[in-house]
Amino acid sequence: MQYQHLTFRFLINFISFLGIAATGTLIFLATSGIATAADNLAGLTGGLPALTSTEFGDGSTSYSLSLQVLALMTALTLLPSLVLGMTSFTRIIIVLSILRQAMGTQQTPPNQVLIAIALFLSLFIMAPTLTTVYEEAADPYLNGDLSADIALTNASNTMKDFLVKNTRKDDLNMFADMANETGFEAAEDVPLTILLPAFITSELKTAFQIGFLLFLPFLVIDMVIASVLMSLGMMMLSPMLVSLPFKLLLFVLVDGWAMTVGSLVATYSA
Repeated sequence: MQYQHLTFRFLINFISFLGIAATGTLIFLATSGIATAADNLAGLTGGLPALTSTEFGDGSTSYSLSLQVLALMTALTLLPSLVLGMTSFTRIIIVLSILRQAMGTQQTPPNQVLIAIALFLSLFIMAPTLTTVYEEAADPYLNGDLSADIALTNASNTMKDFLVKNTRKDDLNMFADMANETGFEAAEDVPLTILLPAFITSELKTAFQIGFLLFLPFLVIDMVIASVLMSLGMMMLSPMLVSLPFKLLLFVLVDGWAMTVGSLVATYSA
């Protein structure tokens, strides 16, 4: 008993010693870090020479290579969000997911295949808009004919034109009223802070409407198969298992993939 008591006291003292040592180490590191940061800031009072911008007489601004690389890396980080919020990807992937669920094929096609289909269809739909962006913004900027500000404005206006054409007016007016900004005369006048949420809301609504129409014929097949099985007294047989071959047969006979893809592409106006 005495041995256990001594061991317990030794553990308490050892833990206390570790806590004191850790605290002292943190205080030392924090003090050293503050001093080092102060020295570094004192040496940077003249500004960072790599992060500079030059203004010209015509009002344009030229940025250093470091700032351009920083902007490029930031754009790459935001690229997935831009693909989801500024292209047709959201509508396509939702419709394909609902179609797979309606067919009852579980994980066939797998998620990777659906995402690949949605990406390539989005590229096909967005090709005219992306071509215009390249011709009016990216190519002149790379050739030095346009400044970064003007090129970004041209690209933004082109994307705004596509977004406005494929956004429901009710959704656009709703977000414009919430932001207390109305009376837009052209697509270029609509700020992206209003246009992007209106576009993604419109995409969700349209996707679920298309998914509902795709779900109906498969639902009818499930109901017919369930009624037949009940009339035959086959209560233990799963209707989903029996209806799956019939749904696949119907989908293949009507060339369902071509009809679905063609209908999705036709819902967009470039």
